[in-house]
Amino acid sequence: MKRLLIISLMLALAACSTTTNIKNAATDKISAPVANSKVLLIQPDVQLSILTAAGLPESRQDWSNQGRDNLATSIKSAMEGKSHRFEILDPRDSISDRSSQLLQLHDAVGQSIIAFNYGLYQLPTKKGSFDWTLGEGAQALGRDQKADYALFITGRGSYASAGRKAVMVGMALLGVGVPLGGQSAFASLVDLHTGQVVWFNVAYAGPDDDMRSPAGAATLTTALLKGAPL
Repeated sequence: MKRLLIISLMLALAACSTTTNIKNAATDKISAPVANSKVLLIQPDVQLSILTAAGLPESRQDWSNQGRDNLATSIKSAMEGKSHRFEILDPRDSISDRSSQLLQLHDAVGQSIIAFNYGLYQLPTKKGSFDWTLGEGAQALGRDQKADYALFITGRGSYASAGRKAVMVGMALLGVGVPLGGQSAFASLVDLHTGQVVWFNVAYAGPDDDMRSPAGAATLTTALLKGAPL
């Protein structure tokens, strides 16, 4: 009975829907983008992998490309009809390395936000507040592109192989839980005049939010952009 309960619980967890958690900078430090602001939609940074039977992640560039392109299309569609001017920026096409470096910085800052504003640990300077910045690089990007804000999207995830799923079932019968991977994405709206992260959201994907498919990416995008001041 205990073993059947473990298997049932793992299957139930796998069926959980997307969850989100929104953070905003202090209202006395920011204001919502005014109408007709120019917002850069930075090409999403997506890295997906497959978990082998042994639990080792193997990068899948084809999946990563699918997730990136699907999210980019969904985000562009979600922004249509808004009161701002949107422009897509692909760091791969940038004439300098600044955009790519800023993308890496956003990943690092985003991981720190998740660790210290969502996790069990809090930095003394971040306790009870949300105050993060991408610094001078974001300001330089704003000047170069004559833009006011930038929307950054980062997606990470792993998917269980058939062998990994078989291991999960076998180990569950022994009372041992085996992780099957998971997918998440986080988004930041950055004021390019100051570098300040003014809005942040992280979404943990449910079974219908597979960013490798257009429909799944659209569902994930809806959750990811929930509460965005755009």
